[in-house]
Amino acid sequence: MKDVRTHNGAAPSGKGPTLLLTALLFASALVLTLWSLSVQLPIRQWPDALGGSDPDIASIVWREGALPRLAVSWLAGLALGVAGALFQQVLRNPLAEPSTLGVSAGAQLALVVGTLLAPNLMNPWGREVTAFAGAALALLLVLSLVRARLLATTTLVLAGLIVTFYAGSLSSLLVIFNHDYLQTIFIWGSGSLVQNGWDNVLYLLPSIAGIIGLIALMHRSLALLDLGEEAARGLGLHVGRMRLLGLVLATILASLTVSAVGVVGFVGLAAPALVRQTGIRRFSARLVWSAIVGCVLLWLSDQIVQAAFGSARELVPTGAMTALLGGPLLIYLMHRLKTVDINLTNAASTAQSYRVYGRPLLWLASFLLVLLLIALLVGRDSSGWHWASSGQIETLLPWRWPRVTAALAAGLMLGVTGALLQRLTGNPMASPEVLGLSSGVAIGIVVLLTLPIVPSRPAQLGAGALGGCLAMLLLLLLGRRSDLAPEQMLLGGVAIGTAMSALTSIAMASGDPRMSGLLTWLAGSTWSVDPQTALLAIIAGVVGTVGALGMCRWLDILPLGPATAQTLGLPLVRARLLLVALAALLTATATLLVGPLSFVGLMAPHMARFLGGRLAWRHLCMAGLLGAAIMVAADWLGRMILFPYEIPAGLVATLIGTPYLLWLLRQR
Repeated sequence: MKDVRTHNGAAPSGKGPTLLLTALLFASALVLTLWSLSVQLPIRQWPDALGGSDPDIASIVWREGALPRLAVSWLAGLALGVAGALFQQVLRNPLAEPSTLGVSAGAQLALVVGTLLAPNLMNPWGREVTAFAGAALALLLVLSLVRARLLATTTLVLAGLIVTFYAGSLSSLLVIFNHDYLQTIFIWGSGSLVQNGWDNVLYLLPSIAGIIGLIALMHRSLALLDLGEEAARGLGLHVGRMRLLGLVLATILASLTVSAVGVVGFVGLAAPALVRQTGIRRFSARLVWSAIVGCVLLWLSDQIVQAAFGSARELVPTGAMTALLGGPLLIYLMHRLKTVDINLTNAASTAQSYRVYGRPLLWLASFLLVLLLIALLVGRDSSGWHWASSGQIETLLPWRWPRVTAALAAGLMLGVTGALLQRLTGNPMASPEVLGLSSGVAIGIVVLLTLPIVPSRPAQLGAGALGGCLAMLLLLLLGRRSDLAPEQMLLGGVAIGTAMSALTSIAMASGDPRMSGLLTWLAGSTWSVDPQTALLAIIAGVVGTVGALGMCRWLDILPLGPATAQTLGLPLVRARLLLVALAALLTATATLLVGPLSFVGLMAPHMARFLGGRLAWRHLCMAGLLGAAIMVAADWLGRMILFPYEIPAGLVATLIGTPYLLWLLRQR
């Protein structure tokens, strides 16, 4: 049986452009490698160092550190390139790869759990079994979410990226409660290629070779998937069995890489994408060239990290650099998708709206008041639960009311912003967190922290608002081609979030003392909020809510579409700019309080619409009250669940909100 070509007619080989591109990348990596190796050890000492006859410390570090790191970058890049090509072939999805399917994050979470619970079992094979189990469970969760829409491009990737966020949140929770492992787990989990010998090379080489050998034996059968399910079945292929086997092999390759070097994102996306751009259509050729390009890409990325960060190269994870480059690549590939394969608005627009008897706003306000009383007066100590007595209130309130007020204000602002964004974009799954607005705010603040100044609160607010505005304007600009298609904008937001995570990892690993509180802030802790900040936050929340209510007419009209809006006399450009600016300011203020990921901005507006908030003013008010209630409850639960340890409020809200987001996706 001959290999199969995709599309009709002869597929162009594309070997010339591929060879040229690979040669350029290879030459760049080779030059940087020779320069880096010569800086670490003079060339004249290389023969003695390779032979092991030079007892000098620099020679030993070069032989046991620099050379294994080089070999691991080749092996890991090759494995990720093959895994990405195989995932894309089996799932017929140009955006599929270990990072976008949740596979890498699942493997990482399993390894973190295994390291903390059974460190003695974390030998090379124990790590691989643990990583594969986590990766397989994550992939099964993703596939169960999409069910019949397995071949829907953006649905599958969106589910995978949400699972990635959730696994990352669980990993963060474990890291927060294990400070002794904090720095090591954080750097390793972000994809560190630092080596202390040849153990990982000797572990990866035979394992990867064996898996790739199996894939090579299957390549003709896998190539039949290019013909479509019916044609492949007509030629005698058991499509389901072949897909399952392909997924298992790709998952093993990804888990091997994660178990050795942590999460290295988007190499498996970039390598097959670059190969496709050169015109290669034959699967066997794509597989070979994806392996080569993946190897060269990770090699080059690691050499760039070493050249750029010098003596700090061991602290900066290479995986963070590949993820930083992968965010724009995901936006580019997303922008090139010509088909829209899911209708996110369908379920939300047809969802049943429950009628709340009486006055729903009054009921929600009463519920929020009860939560406030619980958060302020109900506590836990070594003797158990207790209700604060009149004598204790005076002592406890100065400690509790600022953080409770800050949580309330942040929830109010996120809820209002989520409702505002859902009406602005016509997307019921829009929120500051999902659309990347919160991530844009975080990027602005992280960039500000790297400047040689002492950032004040107003400066942080300004930098965050600017980052949020730029992120939202970028999404609106990209969304014009697809008429603000919900799934396209969601993937764009996820890409911005990926870039934020990578930038944060690099900043955290830099060793800059100004970044010491960054992880706590990203997790959404309110413990450091002072009374002045709490008062300013609640004032900002009230003013922002009033401002949003003043734009209710616009928010009632915008979901009808741009043509209808202009017919009704709405100044479309001015309205969108003002709404984006307000959303960015509210998000920046809330993000400063509870971090960039909480999903309150998604849950609250959706619940408000579910409870009958159809008109804009009612939707905004109900979403604000629900958002405030969720954050107050999250802050209280974070203080009480694992007493005397504390879980940051933003992280609690994320752990609650992500399953809710997955449930919404499953309903579609």
